[in-house]
Amino acid sequence: MNIRLAIPADIPACVVLRGQTRENAISAERLEALGVTVESWGKDVSSGVLTGYVCTDSESIIGYCFGDNASGEVVVLALHPDYENRGIGRQLLDLVVRHLRARGHERLFLGCSADPAVRSHGFYRHLGWTVTGKHDHLGDEILELFPSASSET
Repeated sequence: MNIRLAIPADIPACVVLRGQTRENAISAERLEALGVTVESWGKDVSSGVLTGYVCTDSESIIGYCFGDNASGEVVVLALHPDYENRGIGRQLLDLVVRHLRARGHERLFLGCSADPAVRSHGFYRHLGWTVTGKHDHLGDEILELFPSASSET
């Protein structure tokens, strides 16, 4: 397996993988309804709005994480179910956290399910992300991370 910086050509595979995740899978059609298309996502990567990292296995993308360079938001972390529990998600998240920190962001944030039965609920909290008491436009809880409670290893 290999982790590398994402490029615009990776985005079609990222869209497909987003629909294959175990929890919170979102189809290409649903992403498009939310305003996220292969074209818009690829443009955000090529223009530097988003920076991400992908993990590949035999040239196939099996996981990725992207962050918004202007806001400090971790926009998405997705992993194919066959690759869960190997530390890949944490590695991808750590790379985005480090990148956003290097861009000067003290406070990072993300949207996460408020349901304790969902794996991401415990995943982020275990890594030091804390609840803000706010929700995003999709109804997800907003979690934040400050340097004193960093998920970086």
